[in-house]
Amino acid sequence: MIMAFDERSRQIRKTIIKIMECSKRGHLGSAFSLVEILRVLYDDILKYDVRNLKLPDRDRFILSKGHGCLALYAILADKGFFPEPELWKFCQPDSFLGGHPEHRIPGVEISTGSLGHGLPIGVGMALNARYEKSPYRTFVVIGDGEANEGSIWEAALCAGKHRLSNLIVIMDYNKYQSYGSTAEVLDLEPLADKWRSFNFAVQEVDGHDVQALKAVFSGLPLNADKPTAVICHTMKGKGVRFAEGNMDWHHKSGLTGDDIKQLLRAVEDY
Repeated sequence: MIMAFDERSRQIRKTIIKIMECSKRGHLGSAFSLVEILRVLYDDILKYDVRNLKLPDRDRFILSKGHGCLALYAILADKGFFPEPELWKFCQPDSFLGGHPEHRIPGVEISTGSLGHGLPIGVGMALNARYEKSPYRTFVVIGDGEANEGSIWEAALCAGKHRLSNLIVIMDYNKYQSYGSTAEVLDLEPLADKWRSFNFAVQEVDGHDVQALKAVFSGLPLNADKPTAVICHTMKGKGVRFAEGNMDWHHKSGLTGDDIKQLLRAVEDY
């Protein structure tokens, strides 16, 4: 079923397209599948203070699938972590906004983009919170293609062993990676059972249903004695019908003015 967007979901996508208009490039498909996940986290779930970025008990957020950064940048600017005009300098020599998130960006905890690294670091953060008796939680968004990396499952073993209930792994399960479907490249199924076998509590949800995401994320942890894995079923390129599930839109460069107009019109009509 095609779910109509509300104005907030539509506007975030328009911001992403505007960033791409300035840079003439970007990972559209990977960013669009993340929009509702990040929107709900930053609007309703994460504890943070843009006036005190080093708040000791802030929740930690890691976008391990760093190539989806355009969605994160749009949200961070919207929330006031940095001024909106910085978005229009994406990938320019005088910008701190590159093709993957870096820790120098206000609101970004760690540099990511080398796939498989975010979750191991998140496990370390969650262990640190336990040792310091701090209430903060660590949220890590990973991609399904990223789950081809062995470091993801090494980190999962560690999290399960230590029963890190303050760790939440969110998988953007859009079923595609850079050069094909996840089923063709390296099938992850049975995915929920895999996470359960690593001693995670698991919930599956429509990753574009804002209310369903709020309901799941508001009830975390799923189990007080286990880490949580939330499998978000999403669509790569969600919101632009000709880009949905289309590997040509995994990354685009050399975008023209006509391309941008077509993208904006598609989002508006969705």
